[in-house]
Amino acid sequence: MAWGVSPRRQPSFPVQALYELCKRSFPSPSAASSSPPPADVVRSISSLMDTITPADVGLRDYNLEDDRGHGFFDSNLLKGSGRLPRWARPIKYLHIYSCDAFSIGIFCLPTSSVIPLHDHPGMTVLSKILYGSMHVKSYDWIEPTVLASSQPARLAKLHTDDVRTAPCPTSILYPQSGGNLHCFTSVSSCAVLDVLAPPYNDDAGRICTYFHDYPFSSLSGRTKVAGNPDNYAWLEAINTPVNINMHTGMYTGPTVQELQT
Repeated sequence: MAWGVSPRRQPSFPVQALYELCKRSFPSPSAASSSPPPADVVRSISSLMDTITPADVGLRDYNLEDDRGHGFFDSNLLKGSGRLPRWARPIKYLHIYSCDAFSIGIFCLPTSSVIPLHDHPGMTVLSKILYGSMHVKSYDWIEPTVLASSQPARLAKLHTDDVRTAPCPTSILYPQSGGNLHCFTSVSSCAVLDVLAPPYNDDAGRICTYFHDYPFSSLSGRTKVAGNPDNYAWLEAINTPVNINMHTGMYTGPTVQELQT
């Protein structure tokens, strides 16, 4: 399948429209080059994601004064026990759809939870904050590769370090730019709709790696950088963080109806 978008019937709901647009737009990995999707494809998908609301994906708006949950947190356990301590509330991943070419899903983060710094090798990722507020910190690798002399860390440049609050535009990262390595910290309870193209696949070498970031000055040695050194950091690969509390939740929105091929 080639890149591109062709006219079709109007899908009945936004998630179905997103699926159909991705299906028409993203080729299978075997047919794709290593370059990111064309700009018009990314614009079309991000514009559609901009219109999607929590209700469109089965989540009701979060009440910032009530930390007892929303959507999948509306369980009998919660109703019977009142407010759960923050450490007991996991990050939930709600799976919507996946194939070899792309995946669609939602990450729901309770207040103060963290998705640690990680990468998206060879992937283009579109992220839409559905509700709430989160701090986003992201980096891109310096090319050609620059390694620290004292330990196995690689130099990266800061791309984003700010707080984003819904409603805000869909963010886009590319295989080599846009903040391909990022971490999220929820300022308030929040949810993020993600499209990954192509998705993680260990067999294809698209493996998620976690990193620890060190200030540039801590390992700089004789390395020189252009501009403010605070805009650079050394990233060292680490084992999967033991403190990440993430589970699969139940997606309660409209079910995607797969196109016949």
